[in-house]
Amino acid sequence: MADGAPARRAGLDYARRVTALKTLSAAIRKSEAEIIAALAEDLGKPEPEVRLTEIMPVQAEIAHTLKHLKRWMRPKRARGTLIAFGTRARIRPEPKGTALIVSPWNYPFGLALGPLVSALAAGNAAIIKPSELAPATSALVARLVSEAFAPDFVWVAEGGVGVAQALMDLPFDHLFFTGSPEVGRKVMAAAARHLTPVTLELGGKSPVIVGEGADLKAAARAIAWGKFANAGQTCIAPDHVYVARGVEKRFVAELKAAIAKMYGRTPEAQAAGRDYARIVSGRHFVRLTGMIDEACAAGAELVAGGESDRATRFLAPTVLRNVNPGAALMREEIFGPVLPLVPFDDLDGVIARINAGPKPLALYVFDKDRARIEAICAQTSSGGVGINVTLAHYMHLNLPFGGIGNSGIGAAHGEWGFRAFSHEKPVLENRFAPLGGFMPPYRGMKARRIRLMARILGR
Repeated sequence: MADGAPARRAGLDYARRVTALKTLSAAIRKSEAEIIAALAEDLGKPEPEVRLTEIMPVQAEIAHTLKHLKRWMRPKRARGTLIAFGTRARIRPEPKGTALIVSPWNYPFGLALGPLVSALAAGNAAIIKPSELAPATSALVARLVSEAFAPDFVWVAEGGVGVAQALMDLPFDHLFFTGSPEVGRKVMAAAARHLTPVTLELGGKSPVIVGEGADLKAAARAIAWGKFANAGQTCIAPDHVYVARGVEKRFVAELKAAIAKMYGRTPEAQAAGRDYARIVSGRHFVRLTGMIDEACAAGAELVAGGESDRATRFLAPTVLRNVNPGAALMREEIFGPVLPLVPFDDLDGVIARINAGPKPLALYVFDKDRARIEAICAQTSSGGVGINVTLAHYMHLNLPFGGIGNSGIGAAHGEWGFRAFSHEKPVLENRFAPLGGFMPPYRGMKARRIRLMARILGR
């Protein structure tokens, strides 16, 4: 960097972009053991979960990008219009310049390098600011990047909030932030000072609806996995479940059975097992246990879990029912392994409650009734929808991933990630357009021609 601003490099051509992506992929393969160890240290993540949710998505993104990049980069022809008769129009994607990627602590490897894949594919240089709350992974990402790329091409800036604020004071060409809506507002305000375009991957309270027609066993397994993977510290994790009252008891039984099968029948087995992560920090541990205590003190029923160990930051998979609507569990994004259940009799009332709050990043529906599923999809707004599945839409590289309103701005993954880091530049070429017939002086035949054209186009 020079003069207090990020260096702007000429955009990479196709061959250099491919080389950069293959270099990143090779560096990840070489460092797999260190990646697994770092995430175990920061979040207690099991090795298979690291491979499934951190390493595999980045490698899949690289493979998908390499397969399609040449097509994405190709200028696209724009169809002609009557007013532009005699011209030829194209849209040329070009690099924005230098991007800042601010990544979170919950998936500190995948959410640092996933956006980098898109930035490199679009031909940009990048600076990554990893989260200081996952220090081992932050250091690992910094080492991996420094060994793979020149520092004026891709660089990692480690540190706390002060480093992030200093970076956001610089005039980047794009800012990609993943984190909470609260911090996202501050990031957007900082970007506005330089009119820096942003992609904000945020979060919110992603609801689940379990209808009367749901396969309850399958729904319970999907919801348990979606909620308790990474100890619930996932932006698209089910936040709370609306369950049809007629199937509530059976669903609770299936949910408890799914938790026992996945993580162990007792809190001791869950804590000693190798399949369950830990809360990232003491501060978040206190926040979550405080939410449980508040809800229980107000009359909530503990259906499963609740056990915890502050020394190891273990919080058992926890399910509650009859939670007071005014409790923090129902007002704030939980972002932990605590799942409130809300029985319902009227689907319209559930839809109204969802629509009364901020638009969520994800909404999940479990049912076999196509009319009910379609009604929920049509009458609610969310970043994405999962039908009889949780989390998996994040892995689908031919779908955009992103939020709406409070849950985010813009989209990522696959071609949408490439486009987020690209400027789609329109190019209009005059071939035989009769433009002189519309230039001043506006008298006689020219005035009549313009009036005629206006009438034709106004129909």
